[in-house]
Amino acid sequence: MPAFPEAARKALADTQLRRNLAHATGTIRAKRAAVVGEVGEWEELRLAGAAIKDNTLRRLDEYLLQLETSLQARGATVHWARDAAEACEIVAKIAHAHGVDEVVKVKSMATQEIGLNEALAERGVTAWETDLAELIVQLGDDLPSHILVPAIHRNRAEIREIFRRGMDDAPPGLSDEPAELAAAARLHLREKFLRARMAVSGANFAVADSGTLVVVESEGNGRMCLTLPEVLVSVVGIEKIVPTWSDLDVFLQLLPRSSTGERMNPYTSTWSGITPGDGPQEMHVVLLDNGRTRALADEVGRQALRCIRCSACLNVCPVYERTGGHAYGSVYPGPIGAILNPLLKGVGVDEQTDSLPYASSLCGACFDACPVRIDIPEVLVHLRAKVVDAHREGTPKPEALAMKSASWLLSDARRLSAAERGLGVANRALTRFGKRVLPGGRRALGRLPWPGSLWTNARDLPAPPRESFRSWWRRGGRP
Repeated sequence: MPAFPEAARKALADTQLRRNLAHATGTIRAKRAAVVGEVGEWEELRLAGAAIKDNTLRRLDEYLLQLETSLQARGATVHWARDAAEACEIVAKIAHAHGVDEVVKVKSMATQEIGLNEALAERGVTAWETDLAELIVQLGDDLPSHILVPAIHRNRAEIREIFRRGMDDAPPGLSDEPAELAAAARLHLREKFLRARMAVSGANFAVADSGTLVVVESEGNGRMCLTLPEVLVSVVGIEKIVPTWSDLDVFLQLLPRSSTGERMNPYTSTWSGITPGDGPQEMHVVLLDNGRTRALADEVGRQALRCIRCSACLNVCPVYERTGGHAYGSVYPGPIGAILNPLLKGVGVDEQTDSLPYASSLCGACFDACPVRIDIPEVLVHLRAKVVDAHREGTPKPEALAMKSASWLLSDARRLSAAERGLGVANRALTRFGKRVLPGGRRALGRLPWPGSLWTNARDLPAPPRESFRSWWRRGGRP
């Protein structure tokens, strides 16, 4: 994947993409604002959610063992996966043990994170996405662009064409009316639900004291996956734990309002182990690390593990709204992705990941919207420092050389004085490139030739002053 700046420039050139994103994020923002405004104690709920998450993370080892014990007591088999490869291998072995060559899936960020669909395909197992937006992405051979609405970058005309090309049972004469598109998807998925012997899910929450897994969704496809197949495998990030049912109450108020702009989700499914004659008769839970303990060890960054995947930060982010999710090169886009990806993978690993902490204006809108008060701007600045530190070895980058030069110049009064005199000469030389008046009366230079154009193509460059402060002071400080 290219670094964020290169991918973002490509996205910004796509007018249709920007139009789709602006319409969708604007709609979700308005819905969220309306339902959040109804809750007088919203800030108290945010504080409670953050406190529960922080308390859980401080005692994560205890709660993980409690969850394992609770699940096993109810007939579930618990697996521990250190990374993506281990998690995918566990799921594939379960499928092969039951002679399964296809599975149905509930929308799951964790399984996308580990590349489960691709890993299963390599082992001869087809994974069918059953969430409508995920189905659109899968049939279009595309990548998700949003945490909540993976196909947010598509409009209904594009979805119609994807269905016509990708569905062998698409109705003839299918229009782009939403009701017709939804009906076509329902018919396409129905026989897969009825045929599948194994399902794969994630979990929005895992309740430690009762061994209960929770999935919230809006379409009912999750309920079908969680009840019809014989075997159910749930891949759960270790940070998804909440200690008790009463703690869950807080998040079931925060999540739907922050994600879909609803007072509650249409479908909230909970399951605890095996019930003879009802639902799956074999249940596996894969507890996934995949960098989460690395993030937990970062005293500033660990707050990112509070995330409940609501996507509120994406919908208010001016950068995301203009570039979309593909520019982030990860299943986790937007402001939360800009901190979560480097925390999970580590900085200094690749250029694409290292570019993400800079994919922000630091406006703070994401912190204001976050239902669990993750201070994303604070973590972004923290990670920028870590990226710089990770690249101190080897050949210095131009930015590092510029900073060293500035340090050398500004640390000596005689050198600074000589540079100020040089600015007078530069002012006369640069005048030929033209000047513009900025708000407040300041003047800026026009567009400079390369390499100065790298700056002036995107930013104003104030014109050098006609006289230095030192010279003005020596004259007595008079105009």
